[in-house]
Amino acid sequence: MIRILGLSGSPRVDGNTMLLLKEALAAAVEEGDVETELVTLADKNIKPCDGCRSCRTTKECHIHDDMEFIFEKMVNADGIILASPVFFGSATPQIKAVIDRAGYLAGSKGRIFENKVGGPIVVARRAGQNFTFAQLMYFFFITGMIIPGTTYWTVAIGREKGEVMKDEEGIGTAKNFGKKVAWTCKKIKGTD
Repeated sequence: MIRILGLSGSPRVDGNTMLLLKEALAAAVEEGDVETELVTLADKNIKPCDGCRSCRTTKECHIHDDMEFIFEKMVNADGIILASPVFFGSATPQIKAVIDRAGYLAGSKGRIFENKVGGPIVVARRAGQNFTFAQLMYFFFITGMIIPGTTYWTVAIGREKGEVMKDEEGIGTAKNFGKKVAWTCKKIKGTD
């Protein structure tokens, strides 16, 4: 069974970011033998990385908060999708804290995300999605993960809750991306 984790970095529960992420995860399940889990960061307490680098020697983060729960889910997943709305031209502080903390910790534990599959999903009101998309992509490149292609960048447009569902191209691209994440995970694990 393939496990794909979707992390919604939006502080709004059931907002456009979560809706788009749900579409991608539902499409992944259609590939068969795939289970997904969506975790919202909206109700989580995740402090930013303080750059102490103690994880390099202890192999653990000295900050004890909800990141421990999130990191365990990331480690146990075959695929990871990080989703964020655009906040002042970039990813939300919540998802950025996850990226920084998980990246350092994964590296200290021997690059444990290496060859997992994943990629970003971004929702914007009007602009900023390209930078936010790239910002999230860096996490996957730096940790050695595999990023499958889709029909376009996994970005969509929407401001008010539910508005993203009007972006047919964005929804279609997210669905295709979910399927590609599942397909790539299966190829790597040899379960297709």
